[in-house]
Amino acid sequence: MSVLLSPRQERIPPVYREIHPPLDDATAVIEADRCLECGGPYAPAPCMEACPARVPVPQFIRAIRDGRPDEAARLIFEANILGGSCARVCPVEELCEGACVLTKEGRRAVSIGRLQRYATDVALSHQLNFFTRPTWKPQSVGVIGAGPAGLACAAELAKLGYEVVVYEGRSEPGGLITSAIAPYKQMKEPLPAEVAMIERLGVKLHYGVMVGRDISVEELERRHHAIFLGVGLGADTKARIPGEELAGVWDSLEFVEQIKRGYLPKIGPTVAVIGGGNTAIDVAREAVRLGATNVMVLYRRTEDQMPAFKHEIKAARKEGVHFYWLTAPVRLLGDSKVRQIECIHMRLGAPDRSSRPAPEPVPGTEFTLDVDTVIKAIGQEKRVEFLKALGIQTEGGLVRVNENFQTSREKYFAGGDCVNGGATVVEAVRHGKIAAQGIAKFLAKG
Repeated sequence: MSVLLSPRQERIPPVYREIHPPLDDATAVIEADRCLECGGPYAPAPCMEACPARVPVPQFIRAIRDGRPDEAARLIFEANILGGSCARVCPVEELCEGACVLTKEGRRAVSIGRLQRYATDVALSHQLNFFTRPTWKPQSVGVIGAGPAGLACAAELAKLGYEVVVYEGRSEPGGLITSAIAPYKQMKEPLPAEVAMIERLGVKLHYGVMVGRDISVEELERRHHAIFLGVGLGADTKARIPGEELAGVWDSLEFVEQIKRGYLPKIGPTVAVIGGGNTAIDVAREAVRLGATNVMVLYRRTEDQMPAFKHEIKAARKEGVHFYWLTAPVRLLGDSKVRQIECIHMRLGAPDRSSRPAPEPVPGTEFTLDVDTVIKAIGQEKRVEFLKALGIQTEGGLVRVNENFQTSREKYFAGGDCVNGGATVVEAVRHGKIAAQGIAKFLAKG
């Protein structure tokens, strides 16, 4: 589906302009009519199977086609309380749209993500309420972290009748949706409206509250019968190379957050991005939108081993981003500000702990690149010390959980990035939903 910008969208600076703008009523109905309504009671549609939150895709698309977007939104939000946000940030090319049967015939997939956005936007703009509070149960659950896993878990527990209190260290909810999702995918809307929907279920959210600083672990355990950890990951991982402290060197999370808060970094024409994940692609594409004319992504392995989604790499390349494969930074050079990045060529050796061939430097292949800005996007630190203080068993710095997302301490459950090391928003929602069911089973035992 071609994307035409409205006059209003044309006035928006490129750094904030959405790559998938909303559908109007007529276009939404026409697009919905393309759906073949696959699946049935014994064989769910491939698109629904591909959705971690199990949104009933054919059913909600049928409702849009029939002129009932409010019913479509109800189906979406029942499966995914953050359905509006996920419609914007989900890698639909890898999930629902990637599984669309139309692609097997060489045809374009149904625009499921944009149809989901259309329906949820209609419902949220009318402040429709699809949930009623059930009779309260006597047990209380504490949720640490108001990111997607924590919000999803809180909503599911509230729908089951439990008192839920969310403790969030930041001043606003959303986790990485708010601070680290590229603005061209989502700024803030519709997250505030989704959180308001969660609050109408009776969930209490306390902001600026750090567990261990503003409330002790002992007090938390006294207040609540079960606790869910949706604490995500920590700050950007340091590159641990000389020159990291120079001006013009950014951590990826800080770079994106500054843009989302309206402070546009002055980056100059040449930008080097270190890393190979989806965040590296996001900041590279943001640099293009900020006006950089030479944006380079430096990755120490090959393209086939790059963890970023293939469609994101393709989009970045189309926008002019250059990729340097088998390239690792050695040091950053400059006086008070970064001026050059010294790199070395790599080769692939024996598999490492990730089961991928380990990159090894090739002696004598050092070279330098002139740069105005360097952005590090090589992952986030794990919350090892916090989890250790809770007595939670970890593996590789991540929380170990069972099939119900219960941790080594039976009162504690966990989900999201602190469990999987960083994945999609919708995967965090899935964790939160499953953990809520696990908590309900645990509390039912008395």
